[in-house]
Amino acid sequence: MLLEKHMKLLRLYGGLLIQRAHKHTAPRLSEKKLSRCFVDHRRVKVVAGSGGNGASSFHSEPRKEWGGPDGGNGGAGADIIIRVNRQVKSLSSVSTVYRGKDGEAGSSQNCFGRNASPTYIAVPVGTLVKEEGRTLADLSQHGQLYTVAYGGAGGKGNRFFLSNENRAPLTATPGEKGQERVVQLELRTMAHAALVGFPNAGKSSLLRVISNARPAVAAYPFTTLKPHVGIVTYRDHQQLAVADIPGLIPGAHLNRGLGVSFLRHIERCRLLLFVLDMSSAEPWEQFQQLCFELDQYKPQLSHRPRAIVANKMDLPEARGNLEALRSRVHQTVIPVSALTGHNTAQLILHLREMYDSYPQNS
Repeated sequence: MLLEKHMKLLRLYGGLLIQRAHKHTAPRLSEKKLSRCFVDHRRVKVVAGSGGNGASSFHSEPRKEWGGPDGGNGGAGADIIIRVNRQVKSLSSVSTVYRGKDGEAGSSQNCFGRNASPTYIAVPVGTLVKEEGRTLADLSQHGQLYTVAYGGAGGKGNRFFLSNENRAPLTATPGEKGQERVVQLELRTMAHAALVGFPNAGKSSLLRVISNARPAVAAYPFTTLKPHVGIVTYRDHQQLAVADIPGLIPGAHLNRGLGVSFLRHIERCRLLLFVLDMSSAEPWEQFQQLCFELDQYKPQLSHRPRAIVANKMDLPEARGNLEALRSRVHQTVIPVSALTGHNTAQLILHLREMYDSYPQNS
């Protein structure tokens, strides 16, 4: 009987431990919820540190009555510095307020206060720093630094004011206040080419075929919730970055469907690949609507070097639409199938030809 009671208590205690363990286990976020954490703009208030105050004191020791002033200067306040880090992919880790530390105050015996260490803000490559619509910095290189707010200078101690006319100055100045400002950080994808199209046009599937990127693919629209960048590597070791821009919808330039957030990433791309769903009725209208949305957001944006990627050619109704599309547009049309990989090699070669034909400064 005693043994059975002990066994029941052990089972009960073990069950309670298991329940507590499950209770304190953090729930895992799904891939879809994690992708929503992508942030491409942030409003940040930065307040640099103030300088330390200068000291007012006089040297004093036995048998040295007139030691003179020995108040040291205060240290400088901390600067707020934006630093580019290629491992950071989003502005979600950037806080809304940054405050730098103040410099240390000066002290007697001519001791200067210590300068405060700068405060760094890590941002992804391709971040723009703006203030009231004016661009302050374009951060496009890894390791690039930009001082967005300068710390205040340290105050002067009375030793600084010693002169032949004034042998016993009492004056000591306080430290200056650090710079304070509100800036806007905007992330724009750095890529050579952009895949532009409406939802469910097959952009993510196409990027998986031609590059090393592995964006999520599903049989429903708005699968892509953030831009993905893949690298296309050629035999001569030339690498081209291709961005999968989330699907646009009619009225995107009016910020419908978060369109402005997506259109912002296209500005940094030199080449445009319009991906059309050839299984839909009149796919040439998709091309016209996409050009309209781009031009309404920024004039002449759709006139950059471009080509049309006629996707989903594996479907039976796509063959007839291809001939009708070619008769209605003047751009190069490349029929492909992201599902089977048909003709994707021609797309990769044409992308290289476009890159070589249009230098970066154009």
